[in-house]
Amino acid sequence: MELTKERVAAYEAVIGLEVHVQLKTDSKIFCGCSTRFGDPPNTNVCPVCLGLPGSLPVLNRRAVELAARAALALNCRVNPASRFARKNYFYPDLPKGYQISQFDQPLSEHGWLEIDVPVAGATGLNKGRMRVGITRLHLEEDAGKSLHEGFPDSDAKTYLDFNRCGVPLVEIVSEPDLRSPPEAYAYLTALKQVLQYIEVSDCDMEKGSLRCDANVSVRRQGEAKFGTKAEVKNLNSFRYLARALEYEIDRQVAALEQGGRIEQETRLWNLATGRTEPMRSKEYAHDYRYFPEPDLLPLAVEAKWLEQIRAAMPELPAAKRARFLRDYGLTDYDADVLTATRALADYFEEVVRPESRPEASGLGTGRPDPKAAANWIQSELLGLLKEAGKEIAASPVGPAALQELLRLMADGTLSGKMAKTVFEKMFATGRPAREIIAAEKMEQITDAGEIEKICRQVLAANPGQVEAYKKGKQALFAFFVGQVMKASRGQANPQLVNDTLKRLLG
Repeated sequence: MELTKERVAAYEAVIGLEVHVQLKTDSKIFCGCSTRFGDPPNTNVCPVCLGLPGSLPVLNRRAVELAARAALALNCRVNPASRFARKNYFYPDLPKGYQISQFDQPLSEHGWLEIDVPVAGATGLNKGRMRVGITRLHLEEDAGKSLHEGFPDSDAKTYLDFNRCGVPLVEIVSEPDLRSPPEAYAYLTALKQVLQYIEVSDCDMEKGSLRCDANVSVRRQGEAKFGTKAEVKNLNSFRYLARALEYEIDRQVAALEQGGRIEQETRLWNLATGRTEPMRSKEYAHDYRYFPEPDLLPLAVEAKWLEQIRAAMPELPAAKRARFLRDYGLTDYDADVLTATRALADYFEEVVRPESRPEASGLGTGRPDPKAAANWIQSELLGLLKEAGKEIAASPVGPAALQELLRLMADGTLSGKMAKTVFEKMFATGRPAREIIAAEKMEQITDAGEIEKICRQVLAANPGQVEAYKKGKQALFAFFVGQVMKASRGQANPQLVNDTLKRLLG
């Protein structure tokens, strides 16, 4: 049976994501071992994270603080009391034979995250906006890592690196509110942005700091009952998440259309084949034989401490985006780009920050035009950073240097074309604009008398073109402007050139 678009459209996907996020701590959640990535295998281990007899876990306060910060940012209710439990299962990379996690009494629950999703025909600030519920956010420790390739005998043996055992994680479980791969992509993007803004995690998927599993099922349009779900693992990029969901939705629809049934199971995304493949039957909570962790007391989060964490929270992306629209008069697109990361947003605000002596700039407010700053950052700075493979934090042109360049354009010292040349030299050398201008004599000519002198020389050298222009060949005006700019090495003020030529040509 051919799986047509019409057949797929007769079904609705139901998607929920389970996201594991490594917290940005120097030491593990229950011991003092380093969380540093890339160290030699099995060097950041001790009796506690290896689960050796007689060792006792001690909870990392910093991990709890970061988890609480994430919970508040995601509008979760932080429970005054929670407790840890042992989740029992047997993998080679789990040396204790259980994972310390949270089960029936999580750190936080009942939150939400607002996201923007593509909606055909939607316009305005609220276009495609939806709220995704968050069931719970809880603390747990990471397992180790099984290495299946990279060794001479990888075809026959699996190697184990226990450095990751005990690294602090939060698991963020969404409600099954997502209905398409683009919505799932948008949710994961927004979640990553929030977590990076509040500096809870670097969310580097290549290092395993953010990992995602997807629960997906399908049901006929209009049905209320959920279908049987499959959990898809091994989604280590946003693009693979979207591709895996697309495949899995089509697979389930095809099975149902052919009269089959969906098995509740865990599946792996196989990048090489572009397919999800069966891994094991899906476990239920009772399969893990959860029971309270006997070596850890219940976790109590005092209201006073929680308020201190809340008070120290930075401005979140949605609030910053709204403020950029309101205070700086930016477009939706500009605000989205400039608030994509906290570092980029901070850079922009430093550029448009008013200087201490507004009269020194001659601009009245002392603040560069926000729209001009936004354009330069997006078109010039981000372009050069991308070519150089650098992040905004490593920009050779700091906010103060870009602000100075914008002021030099505003006061007429530089034309727009000259400013781009200067900016490229600033980026390449790290030198300030004024130094480059002085060294290379690039200052814009704004003296009306000098510009008139150059214009008269150009007109005198081109009498035939002057006569043709006066007989009605108006297109020659651009020729005269070009000749004046060439004669001035591009330094003549374009507006003064235009005004002077018009006057001299009658």
